[in-house]
Amino acid sequence: MTVNVAPTADVDERASIGAGTRIWHLAQIRENATLGTDCNVGRGAYVGPGVVIGDNVKLQNHALVYEPARLGDGVFIGPAAVLTNDEYPRAVTPDGRLKTGDDWTAVGVTIGAGAAIGARAVCVAPVTVGRWALVAAGAVVTKDVPDFALVVGVPARRVGWVGRAGRPLVAKDGNLWVCPETSAEYVEEDGILTER
Repeated sequence: MTVNVAPTADVDERASIGAGTRIWHLAQIRENATLGTDCNVGRGAYVGPGVVIGDNVKLQNHALVYEPARLGDGVFIGPAAVLTNDEYPRAVTPDGRLKTGDDWTAVGVTIGAGAAIGARAVCVAPVTVGRWALVAAGAVVTKDVPDFALVVGVPARRVGWVGRAGRPLVAKDGNLWVCPETSAEYVEEDGILTER
């Protein structure tokens, strides 16, 4: 399988791109970024220097993934979603001098395998979004998100659980949850959901 790069995409020669990955028009992949196999990078998406992206990841149009983000396998980043990297953003130093890369330390967002970040959501670094979690469109994530959590709002808060299919889980007996699509069962203990 070959890599498919649109003629208007900007892929740095020092980036590592896995077989079968498709990079669409006006996307930019910076130096030392690593993309796994069979990824799809949408129009106008941005992947910063040194970002590590797993296999089968989808970055939708205009998604912005700033360094040093880490994305697991099967992650979905919705259209115009942003993964930030600066806890205290400023264009200038306290004395008014334009900041350079030496004036700050980038902090990253980590997205667990299978998780999905909705359209125009923002993940404010440093946060971790757990495996198979779902961040609703427009949410602003300022705290870590547990595995399988469904979070919404500004700031994002957990309103339920989702399974691997992305569907909200249905409460069964006590601490048992069931996926309405796959019938997979999950157990909740102390605010943590695990597969049964």
